[in-house]
Amino acid sequence: QVQLVESGGRLVRAGDSLRLSCAASGDTLSIYAWGWFRQAPGKEREFVAGLSRSDGGTDYADSVEGRFTISRDNAKTTLYLRMDSLQPEDTAIYHCAASRFRLPIWAYADYWGQGTQVTVSS
Repeated sequence: QVQLVESGGRLVRAGDSLRLSCAASGDTLSIYAWGWFRQAPGKEREFVAGLSRSDGGTDYADSVEGRFTISRDNAKTTLYLRMDSLQPEDTAIYHCAASRFRLPIWAYADYWGQGTQVTVSS
């Protein structure tokens, strides 16, 4: 089992930067893929960014490409999402996700965190 806990979400202003963290515990060595998703009020959950263990490859939603960066620490127990040039449209609850399987995180995830709120004012 893997447990994921997000942190770092807060109220910021348009144009600001923010870094979210996802602390993983349990059987973290079993994780193949990591990712971030978000859900805005009244909207469905959407994929934001993903990272795979095999080659460290990353994948981003078109809406955040060039502004957001996904990464892990050296111990591979913490996942990060660096967000630059934040816009009001980025306001959402951001969830960390992980998977044991060799599939893109946007296709399947075993584990989910409870989320952290990011609010971007205009």
